[in-house]
Amino acid sequence: MTTSADRVQPNETTVPLLPCPAPEETLAFWRALGFTVPYEQLRPYVYLVVQFSGFALHYGPAPKGLDPAKEQTGGCLVMVDAVAPYHAAFADAMRRAHGKVLVKGLPRLTRYRAGASRFSVVDPSGNTVVFIQRDEPKDLEYGGSKDLAGLARVLDNARILREFKMDDRAAYRALDSGMRRRAEDAPAVEQATALAGLIELSIALGKSDRVPEWGARLRALTLTEEERTQVRAYVADPVVLEPWWSDPR
Repeated sequence: MTTSADRVQPNETTVPLLPCPAPEETLAFWRALGFTVPYEQLRPYVYLVVQFSGFALHYGPAPKGLDPAKEQTGGCLVMVDAVAPYHAAFADAMRRAHGKVLVKGLPRLTRYRAGASRFSVVDPSGNTVVFIQRDEPKDLEYGGSKDLAGLARVLDNARILREFKMDDRAAYRALDSGMRRRAEDAPAVEQATALAGLIELSIALGKSDRVPEWGARLRALTLTEEERTQVRAYVADPVVLEPWWSDPR
């Protein structure tokens, strides 16, 4: 016997509808990043569609009183084969439009470390659009991989907090605590990696007053060029480390 459910065809398409309390600013932002606008309606209610490459984002009305600054508006995942080209395209577009990459406040583009499998774009309406590489690890151990120990495990935990939970403050706290509790017995390259993360996070979080402290400790460590390369790979912007390297020996 054929039922109604049997006649349903498995070819559905879902279209997430993002709340849009700041339609003009949101449209201007995506246009500046290279998106086209196939559909734009502001009255009698908001309905917007922005498109880039093979995907589109749809926006609708926002609840009354929704504050974009709280960044609790909504979100969307964009699954891609490789995230680096998308981040590079958006960063280049931001530089052309604003003279710099917007990494703080609203809107912004989160930092991207070479080899990472995701990054986020936060739009002016407070929505977070996360670009995710399809083959990224499915199992993550918050708190650091159990296959690691000491400062190495702290470094792994901080990396996951930054890149998967997008929580710079938690990553900073993990590294700060790790350096106080685990640095004494850790290899120099692990200490340097943690200090590099603290330098970058201090700048991102507005704690620049602590950068000289972390930098002085980094400068005091002796590292090979191979180890320096390993340390650089841990941060999104290795340029912030350049003032703090000691001369290689």
